[in-house]
Amino acid sequence: MQIPEGEFEGFIFDHDGTLSLSMHVHFDGWLDAFKKNGGNFEFTRKIAQSYAGIGMHDTVRILNDRFGCDMNPDQVVSDQESYYFANLDKVIPYEPVVNFARQCHHQGKPISVASGGIRETVMRTMEAIEIVELFDVIVTQDDVENSKPAPDLFLLAAERMNVKPHKCLVFEDSLLGIEAAKNAGMKSVLVSPKDPE
Repeated sequence: MQIPEGEFEGFIFDHDGTLSLSMHVHFDGWLDAFKKNGGNFEFTRKIAQSYAGIGMHDTVRILNDRFGCDMNPDQVVSDQESYYFANLDKVIPYEPVVNFARQCHHQGKPISVASGGIRETVMRTMEAIEIVELFDVIVTQDDVENSKPAPDLFLLAAERMNVKPHKCLVFEDSLLGIEAAKNAGMKSVLVSPKDPE
């Protein structure tokens, strides 16, 4: 994990795939939800990763357009979340990033979470892997209008930390998230964890 040069005053962390190794559980949840809702297309890891950072309801709408389906976004998301919560014990923290966040927390540096996930899911996952107490600022898709690659999540996190955007460093696992950081005028670190077996 290469930290870029710069005098950073605040640190913003994506959640899924960055602080927590949860993408494999989310992926299986999507497969389960699509099957239940008539999504008879091939959903691959590559497709899933290409939409990482986009809000869940928006993801279903995009997939409907892409594959000519008529899935109900609310129902698909509800089914996906039910699967995810039933398998929450399979999610673990991604230690290199969590340890960096802990270090910042102990040094009193402003840190925040900016996730394209739904607030309840993000909070329950953070509680499950015991990192929620590190963060005073947690921003989710529920708090903004536009998903990544729009800069909304990161700009709101910076505002709530009271740190200027160009003084923030973003940690992300998705290219859409990296693009969102760039759109917010922030430097970023691309993390590439492997899913647990």
